[in-house]
Amino acid sequence: MVAATAIALLLAGTGANRAGAQTTGEGPILQDPPVAARDLAPPDQPISAEEIAFEAARIDYDQDSDVVTASGNVQVSREGARLFADEVSWDRKAGTVIARGDVALVNEKGDRAYADEMDVTESLRDGVIQNLLIVTNNANRLAAEKGTREGDIYVLERAAYTPCRVETDAGCPKEPTWQIQADRVVLDNARERVRYDNARVKLLGMPLIPLPGLRHSIGEEGGDGLLVPDVGYDRRNGFEFAVPYYWRLSSNRDLTLTPHVFSAELPMIEGNYRALLSNGAYQVTGFATVSAVTPVADPTITTTKDKLRGYLAASGKFQFDPLWSLSGSLRYVSDRTFLNRYDISREDRLRSTLNLERIDTRSYLSIAGWAFQSLRPGVSAGQLPIAIPAIDYRLRTTDPLFGGRVQFQANSLSILRTDGQDTQRAFAGVTWTQSRLTGMGQEVSITGYARGDVYHSAQNDLSPTVIYRGEPGWQTRGIAALALDMRWPFIGKALGGSQRITPRIQLVLAPRISNLDVPNEDARAIDLEDSNLFALNRFPGYDRFEDSSRITYGFDYRLDRPNFTFDATVGQSYRLTERATVLPDGTGLSDRMSDIVGRAQLRYKDFLAVTHRFRVDKDNLAVRRNEIEATVGSRKTYIEVGYLRLDRNVTSGVEDLRDVEEVRVAARVAIARYWSVFGSTNIDLTGANDDPTSTLSGFEPVRHRLGIAYEDDCLEMGFTWRRDYQTVGDARLGNSFQLRLVFKNLGM
Repeated sequence: MVAATAIALLLAGTGANRAGAQTTGEGPILQDPPVAARDLAPPDQPISAEEIAFEAARIDYDQDSDVVTASGNVQVSREGARLFADEVSWDRKAGTVIARGDVALVNEKGDRAYADEMDVTESLRDGVIQNLLIVTNNANRLAAEKGTREGDIYVLERAAYTPCRVETDAGCPKEPTWQIQADRVVLDNARERVRYDNARVKLLGMPLIPLPGLRHSIGEEGGDGLLVPDVGYDRRNGFEFAVPYYWRLSSNRDLTLTPHVFSAELPMIEGNYRALLSNGAYQVTGFATVSAVTPVADPTITTTKDKLRGYLAASGKFQFDPLWSLSGSLRYVSDRTFLNRYDISREDRLRSTLNLERIDTRSYLSIAGWAFQSLRPGVSAGQLPIAIPAIDYRLRTTDPLFGGRVQFQANSLSILRTDGQDTQRAFAGVTWTQSRLTGMGQEVSITGYARGDVYHSAQNDLSPTVIYRGEPGWQTRGIAALALDMRWPFIGKALGGSQRITPRIQLVLAPRISNLDVPNEDARAIDLEDSNLFALNRFPGYDRFEDSSRITYGFDYRLDRPNFTFDATVGQSYRLTERATVLPDGTGLSDRMSDIVGRAQLRYKDFLAVTHRFRVDKDNLAVRRNEIEATVGSRKTYIEVGYLRLDRNVTSGVEDLRDVEEVRVAARVAIARYWSVFGSTNIDLTGANDDPTSTLSGFEPVRHRLGIAYEDDCLEMGFTWRRDYQTVGDARLGNSFQLRLVFKNLGM
C-alpha cells in the first residue's frame, strides 16, 4: 500500500529527509481527521498470509460479479496490515479493494494512514489513495492530496511533512512551528531514494527557505545531502554563509565538507571525516584558506602577501582487548591568530597527546607522549616542552602489610625543547596506608611514603625562571614522609535538620629534601587551597615535594535540611621546623604559619547554588584569594556570576603565580513560553595594583554577548550579537553577529 510505504520512508530516514505540510486550504491537512472513534487493535488474524480476514456489521456477496461488500465498522486484515472503513468493496476478479468513509490503514509497526477513499489491491499494498494523512508511531505526520504506486515507484502529489505538534495542550488545532512542503515527492523503493520537486520550508507560518533539488536516502543508514546552513557576520571577515554537505561513504565512514563564504575575505573550506571501526573510532577535522596574517606582537602590521592558513584536529580511541587501549589527539594551527579570527576556538594553547594504557583491577600502566603549541603573544616556540615518553606504572598489592595497603609506583619523563632546557626524570616509590575507626568514633589513618629519584638536565641556563632550573647533569634525590590524620565527626539535630561537625588534625613528618638541585617541570603553579590543605604534598606535581614537618588543623561542617544544604571547610597549617622553604612568597605557605583557607557552599533545591573559596592572610587578615561562583534561578530563567581576585604579593619572576581580578556574568530570561533573551560579559579588573607588570586600566571589558532565542519541541532559533574588546594579531576587536537555526528531527 502507498500509505505503508510512505510510513516506512518516514521511519527510515532522518528528520530533514521528510516532507512538511500546512493547516490551511493551501495544501494537505496535518490534523487528525474527525473520524468516528474506533478500536484499532488487530482483529482476528487470517489463517494464512494470502487470506483476507473481514469483520463487519454486514457482508453481502454478489455471486455474478464476484464482489464482496462489507459495511458497518469494517475491519480488513491481510499480511500484517489492517484496514478500517465504513464500507469496503472487494472485487475478487479484478483483485482490488475500494474503501470509503473514514478510512484508516494501520501497518505492523503501528503507523496510521487516514484517507477519504482508498483504491488498493487485495494485498493492501498497491493502488491510489486520496487526501492521505500518515501519523507515525513517533508522532511525525505526512500529508498528501494523492498517493499512487507504479511498481517500485511511489508518487505523492502536493505533500507536506512535519514532526511538530499540530495541537495545543487543550487539544485545539495549531500551525506547526515548521514544515516542509513539496509539489511532488517521488520515492524509489528499490534504490531507497526520495526526490522532492519544488521543496520549501515553512517557518512559523511563513514560507522562508526554498530547497531546490532536495533528495535523500530512506534506508536506515541515511544518505548524502545538504545540512542546515550557518549565517553570521563579524568586522574582520564580513558576512559569512556556510552550507555543509554530508557524504555517507560506507556503513561506518562519513565525510562532511563545509564551504565558508565571506563577503570581505576569500572562502574557507572545512572538512570532517569520521570512522567507526570494530575496535574503536576516530575523526579528523580540518580548515584551510588563503588570507593575510597580522603578527601577534604588532597588530598594526599586516603581511603584504596572502598565505595558506589552516587548522588540523584529530582524535580517536581504540580498545584492543579488555585491558589495553590507545587514545590520542592531534591539534595544529598554521599561526597564532587563525582560530580566533575565524571564531573556531578561543584557546591560547593547543595540546597533542598519544596515550597507550593498560588497566586491570590492581595495576595501571600509561605510556604517553605530549606536545604543545602556544598561541599567546611573546611566548617562544622553542621554550615549549615535548614530553616523549611519559611513563607511569602503579601496582596495588592484594595482601595487607602490617594491617595496611601497599601501592608501588614507577614513573619516568623525558622533556625536550628546541631552544630551552632538556630534562629526564625517573623515580620509584611506595605508599603504605592504614585506616581504622576507634571505639570513640575517631577516623584515624596513617600514611607512609618513600621514593627515590634520578634526574638529568642540560642547557639549564635557558630556563627563564631561576628557581625552576636545578643543577645541570645527573642528580639524585630521596624522599620520605610519614603522616597521621585524624577526623572526629559529631552528628546531631539542628535547625530542623541534621548537622555534622568534623574537627580534623594532621601531623606530617618529612626530612629535608634537595628540592632545588633538580629541575621543576610539573610542580610550578602552587597555591594553598581548601582542596590541597591536607594533602601529603601540596605541590601539584612530582618535581617538588614539601619537605617540612607540619601540623595542619581545621574542621568540616555540614547542615542538611529539606531542600537546603550548607557545608564548609576551613583550616590552617603550622611548620614545625625553622629551616627555609622552597615555597615562594604569595603561595600562603612561605612562612611557618600558613594563611587561613576555606570553602563554603550553599544550595537550595535546584534554584540556588553559591560557592565561595577564600584565603586570608594570617598576619593582617587581608583577603589573598576571593572566588565566588553563584547560580540563581530555574532552567529557563537564571543568572550566573563568577568573581575571582588573587592578591597574593607573589615573588617577582615567577610567571605561574600572577595576580588577577576578573568578573563574569551570564543570564537568561524567559519572556514567553518558547522565547528567551540571554547575555554574558567578561571584564578584566586587573590593574597595576594587582600586577605591577600589567598595562591594563583596572576595568577592561573582554567580551560581551547578547541574544534572543526560540526553542520548542521541534525548532531551535536564535540571533546573537557579540563584541570583542581586544585585538590580537588579525583577530580584531569589534562586533559580530550569528544566526542559529536548527530543525529538530531534520538532517538534510
